[in-house]
Amino acid sequence: MNLCFYEINNRYIDYLSSFEPHFFHNKQRGQKNERKYIGILLQIHNMDYFAPLSSFKPKHSKMQERVDFIKIKDYAVLNLNNMFPVSDGLYRYVNIQKEQNPNYRALLQAEYRIIKKLQNKILKNAGIVYHHRIEKGTSTPLGRRCHDFCLLESACLNYRK
Repeated sequence: MNLCFYEINNRYIDYLSSFEPHFFHNKQRGQKNERKYIGILLQIHNMDYFAPLSSFKPKHSKMQERVDFIKIKDYAVLNLNNMFPVSDGLYRYVNIQKEQNPNYRALLQAEYRIIKKLQNKILKNAGIVYHHRIEKGTSTPLGRRCHDFCLLESACLNYRK
């Protein structure tokens, strides 16, 4: 499985955010580009799992990597605890070469090179995080940081396009 960048339907993201309070929206006020997601991390119950890619912030340099938190050098971070399921047709592949802004295209290319090097770790950790939350619920710190994957899977199945 090759990890790639994707964009996810705005209405679907807004819908899922009503189920999870810490859901990342696609675009914040003043933000130029829509959030990118890394996928496909897992395929479970005919749903594909994606994780939000977040811009690297000064606080991230002090943070230790964990099974659910992976640094993409000093470009971005990947929060696997915030991954979520998406049905086919609600996401689209991002072709980096078609990005109009040369600076943003260069950033995406740099991030992608690192993500490819970390691909095995990302995929392995996504599986660990998912199964940990399913099996242990909120009884551990990791479980409490994670989205409720079962709830989001149910919401995904009930979503009307």
